[in-house]
Amino acid sequence: MEIFSLSGPSGTGKSTIALEFAHTHQIEAIIDDGLLIVNGEKVAGISAKFEKSPFKAVKRAIFMDEDHLKDVQEVIAQHQPQKLLLIGTSDKMTVQIAKRLDCGSIAHFYYISDLRSSGEMKLAQFIRKTEGKHIMPIPLKQVEQNFFKRFIQKGVVIFTSKREKIGETTIVQPDFHDETITIQKRAFTDIVKITCDLNSYIEKSYKIHYQQLPLPSVHLTVALKGPIDYSIPDAMVALQKDIAKQFCTHFDLELAEIRITVNQIQMIGS
Repeated sequence: MEIFSLSGPSGTGKSTIALEFAHTHQIEAIIDDGLLIVNGEKVAGISAKFEKSPFKAVKRAIFMDEDHLKDVQEVIAQHQPQKLLLIGTSDKMTVQIAKRLDCGSIAHFYYISDLRSSGEMKLAQFIRKTEGKHIMPIPLKQVEQNFFKRFIQKGVVIFTSKREKIGETTIVQPDFHDETITIQKRAFTDIVKITCDLNSYIEKSYKIHYQQLPLPSVHLTVALKGPIDYSIPDAMVALQKDIAKQFCTHFDLELAEIRITVNQIQMIGS
């Protein structure tokens, strides 16, 4: 059996991309958070997301429970996949999972940072911190809903470029994820307005719009101060950089687009 590892920090989107990654590399079976998934369907195991604490979740994910371990090992033996993908937060974790499962050494190491952009990973972590949402790469119908007291909903259906279905994801909010940060929607547009107010070339900013999905972006309209004895393109590029820096500093988010429309020039009287 050929073993693959996909690792990266918690909340960066490994489970979201798992099905597509497995399909691309023709991997039949996935181990993710204690689950054995074959061809997009859960066939064995118990998800670490069902646990009540982060400590117990980690123990579940690395198969420290003997009954859980034997159950998954038996089903792997039944299916006999040619390739198996192990998902974890680090190489150390996936190597430990491989040893516990006694499935052989890992032949290929991949990292989420090679598959997703920095902006995509930061957005995934932002959503994790503010909404407590976790992704499971299995259909909603296969998630034992009685485990979750607060939040569970259908995720997305994953297709190939030929529109062939690969699998589905489910969004859950585990009981152990109690701490979330609340950020009012107005905070995003406020930070843009404040940045514009502090800019020496901007007389007024308005029609400020922030969009979070599919990637964070900002659109706004500005009125410039006159007389124009400076390069407008250079001034707007500098403003874009200032807005991007503020989003990185305050929200740890990377803006995929900052679109500024210059609508008018306000002349300053003597």
